[in-house]
Parts: sequence; C-alpha cells; structure tokens
Amino acid sequence: MISSASRSLSAVSRRGLAVVAAARPAQQYKVVVIGGGSAGLAVTARLARDPLFHGKKDILVIDPSAKHYYQPLWTFVGAGLKTLADSEKNMKDLIPQQAELLQEGVAKVDPSRNTVFTNGSEIKYDYLVVAPGIKLDFEKIPGLKETLGFNGVTSNYAIESVEKTHEFLKAFKGGNAIFTQPATPIKCAGAPQKIAYLAEEIFRNAGIRDKSNVQFHSGMGKIFAIDKYANELTKVASSRNISVNLLSNLAEVRADRKEAVFKNLGPQGGESIVKYDFLHATPPMSPPTFIRESGIANADGWVDVNKDTTQHNKYPNIFSLGDASSLPTSKTAAAAAAQSAVTGDNLLRSLKAGAGAESTYDGYTSCPLITGKGKLILAEFSGYTGQPTESFPFNQAKESAFSYYLTSDFIPSLYWNGQVKGLWNGPVNIRKFTNPFSS
Repeated sequence: MISSASRSLSAVSRRGLAVVAAARPAQQYKVVVIGGGSAGLAVTARLARDPLFHGKKDILVIDPSAKHYYQPLWTFVGAGLKTLADSEKNMKDLIPQQAELLQEGVAKVDPSRNTVFTNGSEIKYDYLVVAPGIKLDFEKIPGLKETLGFNGVTSNYAIESVEKTHEFLKAFKGGNAIFTQPATPIKCAGAPQKIAYLAEEIFRNAGIRDKSNVQFHSGMGKIFAIDKYANELTKVASSRNISVNLLSNLAEVRADRKEAVFKNLGPQGGESIVKYDFLHATPPMSPPTFIRESGIANADGWVDVNKDTTQHNKYPNIFSLGDASSLPTSKTAAAAAAQSAVTGDNLLRSLKAGAGAESTYDGYTSCPLITGKGKLILAEFSGYTGQPTESFPFNQAKESAFSYYLTSDFIPSLYWNGQVKGLWNGPVNIRKFTNPFSS
C-alpha cells in the first residue's frame, strides 16, 4: 500500500523504490506474490493455511511499504468521520508465519525465466501472483501535483492530503466546491462523488449551503455504471442541488488563478474554465509500468488473465487479481475478496497437479456509496453482467442507515479479521441466508 516512512506522491502513485530493505530473501520460492494490498495479502493468507506450506517459508510477498491502509475508509477520513489511524496497520504484522516480506519495489518480471527483479534482488518463483495495485497519475494533470494539499486543493486518494480534505471543508466559507472523476479506470469508482455528498452535508450543517455551489465533474458518460444505482444517485444529487457534469474531464489546475480547466469529452468538444474555492481531484490511474515492460500485459497494460480463473492467458504459472488485473469489473476491495478465493483455489489446484474442481469468478464487486452521515446506497453487482447481486432483502439502491453502519463499522472489522487473513471471499456463501429470494 503506502509507505509511512515517506509520504510522497511517488509512494502513493506507485510501489517503486525500496522503503525499508528486509533481510535478503532466499533465491527461490514456490510462490511469489507481488503486492501487499488487499488482494495480495488475501491470497497469501489463503495459500499459507494449506498444509502444502506448513512448517515452511515458501511464499514471498514483495511490497515496498511499511504500512498497509484500508483505503475504503479514506472517504470517512476526508469527511472527519474517521481518523487516518483507523485505516492503518503495520505491513509486517499482516504477513502469515509461512511467508516472508521483502520491502522492495518490483522493477521487472521475466516470465520466461520465472524471475522477479526488484531494485535490490533477483527472485526465482515456481508460481507468481501479480497484485501490485493501480498507479495514481497526479502528474498527468498539469498543475495538480504541485498544489495538492494547499489552498483548498485536495484528494482522498493521496495520503498527503486525505486529512487536508476535512481541514479545507471546515475552513470553506462559500463559493465553488468542485469534485472530479477522471475518464480512466480508477479504484473505488464511487469515491469521487461520495465526498461531494458529505461535503454538501457539511456545508448545510455549517449554515453556508446558500453560499456554496457544489459541482461534480466526471469524465464518464454516466454518474454510475449500473443503472439501478445511477438513477437513485441522480435523484440524490438533484434533491441536494449538486450540479452533475458528465463527460467533463479535469485537464489542468491553474493554482495561481484558482481555476480548474475541464475538457469536454462529448461530441461538441472544447474546454471550460471553472473558478474554485475548494477542489477535490481524483487523479487519472493506470497499470504499473513494469507489467507492460515484462510482457505480461494485455493491449491496455493490465495483467492479461482469464476472466473466470484469474490465470494468465499465456503463462500458466502466473495469476493476477485486484486493480492491476485485466478482470473486467469495478476495481474494489470487495472484488479483490471474491477474486482472492478463486486465485487461491486455482493456484493450489495447479500446485497439486489439477486436483479438485476449478474455481470461477463471476465478476462480483461492491461499492458502498455514502450520501451523508447515516445514509448510504449499497451497490452490489457483477461487473460481467451489469446485474445487481444484492445481499439483503431490501432495495439497496435506497439510502439506508443499516448500510451506512455496516460500511462504517462492521466491514472494516471484517476486512482486518477476515479478508487480509484469507477468511472472507465476499457474501456469496451467506447471501442464500441473508437474501434467500434474490435471483
């Protein structure tokens, strides 16, 4: 995830340079896992529980970070509802006894030689799991990186500025409050608008709503990918006088003039300039560059895997899941939980020469869309079919206090005590009890 030793933008946007060098690893491991995020840790823990790895340290996790963050909580942090410390644990404390941690960044993979090159080591593997997360490209928007965390410009995606979000919202006295979402794939695609709803509520409670112009600009063509939830979100935004501007992509930040420049991605084209008093920017995102450079990427740069099995389409001893994979679904921690069970099962099946049935991933993902304190729309769906797959016997597209407290209090505990320990693969096994009449 993100280094506590150096809270620089480079550490946020890529797992690159080493932060703390661990002891020199062995030269060969049965399984190497690139990435200590939610996906990588979940798979590691699943593998470590299998008797094949008992009494050994035959799994290596490679990640440069000293800290692991539960980043879905950062929307709450930005709104002052949780602290950053609530989202943080030491990376080393999350590594199973059967695994080792190498705190270095990956430079390249040579799949023909079953070798991972870091900035300090050369590691051989029998099987490789690629789960390095997604790269945050703040620098691709001119003027954004330099002003982030200053003069009302912030982002809940950056550790440098997530706490600044609440600071700036409290200091806001009125004017234009702008919230952006890029046209690229991003992790947690609901987060850019969630903070807009929470900010609008903060302005109302502070008695300055009549002085505040709240605008949400998205480079996408819809407010949310799934119509059932998009329709309700549109109603929420309209009822609270939040201006929604689709196909409006942040192209530049002119901090000296407090101007945000938007490119219109619609057929009419052109640009518009909006003055801002507060700007929450979601950066464009992309796959880590080593994936393409290693020859394991598809045409778009994501790790090229079978969407059902998470196994690489060319190299059968490579698996990938999470934000860096080509799996065509929304990039969320919930998706990573479901994928981790499939990856873990199929990798163990390969290790055991095909024993047992092959597991398949159905595209499940979830996005808890916070619309205010005590209110949340709980989107659950398959990214493969576009159909809702809801876990509870009520319409989850409606704002709900139950869904809010489930997300704010229960799910973080489930994450730390279940997902990163490889004990939670999503609600598929409990849905038949919690929502028995769902299709």
